[in-house]
Amino acid sequence: MSARLLSLTLGELAGWHPAIAQFIGATDPTEAKPGRRLEAWLAGLDEARLSGVGLDRAQVLAHIEALAGQVEALKREAEAPLRSLTILGGRDKDGRPETLDLVLECGDVLCIVGPTGSGKSRLLADIECLAQGDTPSGRRVLVNGVPAEAGWRFGSNRKLIAQLSQNMNFVVDLSVGEFLAMHADCRMVDSPGSVVADVIACANDLAGERFSADVSLTQLSGGQTRALMIADTALLSASPVVLIDEIENAGIDRQKSLDLLIAREKIVLVSTHDPILALMGSRRIVIRNGAVADIIATGAAEQANLRVLEGIDRRLMDLRHRLRSGQRIDEPLGAETWMP
Repeated sequence: MSARLLSLTLGELAGWHPAIAQFIGATDPTEAKPGRRLEAWLAGLDEARLSGVGLDRAQVLAHIEALAGQVEALKREAEAPLRSLTILGGRDKDGRPETLDLVLECGDVLCIVGPTGSGKSRLLADIECLAQGDTPSGRRVLVNGVPAEAGWRFGSNRKLIAQLSQNMNFVVDLSVGEFLAMHADCRMVDSPGSVVADVIACANDLAGERFSADVSLTQLSGGQTRALMIADTALLSASPVVLIDEIENAGIDRQKSLDLLIAREKIVLVSTHDPILALMGSRRIVIRNGAVADIIATGAAEQANLRVLEGIDRRLMDLRHRLRSGQRIDEPLGAETWMP
């Protein structure tokens, strides 16, 4: 790529993405004329300027090349979107064949249910690594109907899958705003400040407790952390598939979380023991002994029951809010309290 880059003008390079223009301007703003070719600009950099930025000419060119490569990779992702994810059966814990040929498309929500230890996490792990018969289950995962190429499976900059696990804790000493700004910079978004503000506002809409951009990541509660990561995944992450492992105890609005991800046309798979979450999906997978035992479509009767359960849940959320705000809950809670 170097030869092609050297022949381009600084104006042409800046047109690829603002991050390239910012780097060139920070390296030598006085000589960064739009009509000047990159090769001439590099040759004209004086030693004092290079010493000031701590780079030599080869390193400056390598950095510009890396930025240009990242821009091209992002464009390729946009040009070749995920249309479907297919999960093909492997074997159960006793080695018996698993009958499974499941196709998921953008906007699908699939719930995964089963006893503790049945293999729900194994299924999520198979999807996360785009298994090709090389995991204990023997399953295969196809992308757009074909085996996943190595770049999708192992490339650090081409992650199809985002996973939100049960236990998420930050250890980096950054504020929420700094963390999101770094992610926005990695994604090379055009208006990082606006995106960061949108993610925080969205996370606060999901969480039971609000937080600001100045709060340290390590000070966030479990619910706030999960809300932040769901908002970040929906609004900032390019991953078209989202795996969620048990969000029922995170203290966040489950319906809003799923609606947000669906609106972004993500494929969402949720492992859960919660009947409300399980009925929110259009289908649910039942796992037994390490294999898929059944796939159940959510019917009209279950959807009616879901509305009743959601009414009960809203009342419980109201009671939680009253407890947080120091109010008493001393009135009688008869059966009529829980009916929609």
